[in-house]
Amino acid sequence: MELIIYNARIYTVDGGFTLAQSAAIRNGRFAAIGSNREIMGNYRAAKTVDMQGRFVYPGLIDPHCHFYGYGTSLINADLSGAGSFGEVIDRILSHDRELPSAWVLGRGWDQNLWPLSEFPHKSQLDKFFPDKPVLLTRIDGHAAIANTAALLIAGVDRATKIEGGDFLEKNGELTGILIDNAIEKVKKFVPPPAYEQKVAALLNAQDNCFSVGLTSVGDAGLDHDVIGLIDSLHRSGDLKMKVYAMLNPTPENLQTYMRRGIYKTGHLNVRSVKLFADGALGSRGARMIDEYSDAPGNYGLLLETPGYLEKISRKAWEHGYQVNTHCIGDAAVRIMLEIYSGILAGKNDRRWRIEHAQIVHPDDFDLFARYSVIPSVQAIHAISDMKWAVQRIGPERIKGAYALNQLLSQNGWLTNGSDFPVESINPLLGFYAGVARKDPEGFPENGFQMENALTREQALRAMTIWAARAAFEEDEKGSIEPGKLADFIVTNEDLMQMDMERVPRLKVHSTYSSGEKVYASEDPY
Repeated sequence: MELIIYNARIYTVDGGFTLAQSAAIRNGRFAAIGSNREIMGNYRAAKTVDMQGRFVYPGLIDPHCHFYGYGTSLINADLSGAGSFGEVIDRILSHDRELPSAWVLGRGWDQNLWPLSEFPHKSQLDKFFPDKPVLLTRIDGHAAIANTAALLIAGVDRATKIEGGDFLEKNGELTGILIDNAIEKVKKFVPPPAYEQKVAALLNAQDNCFSVGLTSVGDAGLDHDVIGLIDSLHRSGDLKMKVYAMLNPTPENLQTYMRRGIYKTGHLNVRSVKLFADGALGSRGARMIDEYSDAPGNYGLLLETPGYLEKISRKAWEHGYQVNTHCIGDAAVRIMLEIYSGILAGKNDRRWRIEHAQIVHPDDFDLFARYSVIPSVQAIHAISDMKWAVQRIGPERIKGAYALNQLLSQNGWLTNGSDFPVESINPLLGFYAGVARKDPEGFPENGFQMENALTREQALRAMTIWAARAAFEEDEKGSIEPGKLADFIVTNEDLMQMDMERVPRLKVHSTYSSGEKVYASEDPY
């Protein structure tokens, strides 16, 4: 044996949610689980670790995030939490002084946090950056603001149109606000990161993720060159983060991967395609059956035609790939469930997913069960949106929004991720949001729509064994059982029993990937 851990309270997250005290690890996998007496009496190891009563869980899995995108964003201005557009400008001015580059880039602004909750105007950017292009992406990635210099480089003017996107105007002038597909019109002119920057992005993202207990991630939309880089870094041993990579549906990606079948290594799993049906609720790009309550006549956007979405879905079916489709609005959810139903044709084990499943019409919930479609949700989105979502969609539709428990009941399981960098990379905030239905400050006092709260056991399963199952990886990870990869985390307090209000401040003591310690807290406690 390489390692034995003992004197722990181990949540195995197996079928019976059993507890253990000790585990033996050989060749990066759990060899035996049991009591201190059973393991210490029957096995010897090169290294033993006394956990001193600490708490052990399977390595946490984020089934839907943007791991590479998060890494690249670390070199750009962080605009999250900014209380006004003036604060956004202050941050990018400071960032540009410290790390000047050809373009000013940033992400994380949210107009819903500002006093007037209105989109900003490019004139405020032009004042400080009259010649240097600026592109600042909203927190959800489905809206951005560009200054005049950036729009000129991209050749965007009032005559520019694009399917599945919009260039907002006010008083006959472009405001600089780009919605959904319009962003790419400008973004494609941003110089791509150098090879060294791509490597640094992945390694920096890995370090940060290990520090919060993530040992596996589902990256929701990658191109073949980045997947190839991830694969090479896995093979060199520099990248230890296990990655379930969803393909962007480009011809190059489909030719490189999908048409050649599932690609699986010990650290990389390529077996799915990521589609976008609509945009986001915060920028009113989510496609709704009925108009927005706070914007009459606006139904949101379809980013692709139903015909295109069905075409790619059928290609995936032919090659044994999963289809994972971004759906926020109830119209988008309905369209994709109808497309899925025509292909899946009943109960199945294809594990096709609706990513977010944020707003579901009451008539459509049972379609998840009828066609074995997996809801891949983000509990924390409800907490980020709750203060303004009811204004967007009204008191009736909100009942079918962020409906975790109702979605869980369809197939008996779901996944819970974060969509980082849209949200924090810390998965324990998603655990807390799913169970307490509150923000980290404890608001609202009685929780948000508590009828759709998860239990602690459900919440832990949704980011361990169920997340693994959604990637066809439940036989190799997601629980602490003999034969599975020795991915696990350690905490000083019991996530399953501690005061719920303290969970957002719980820190990970240590993280192990395939039996190797990859993170250790500096806190000696």
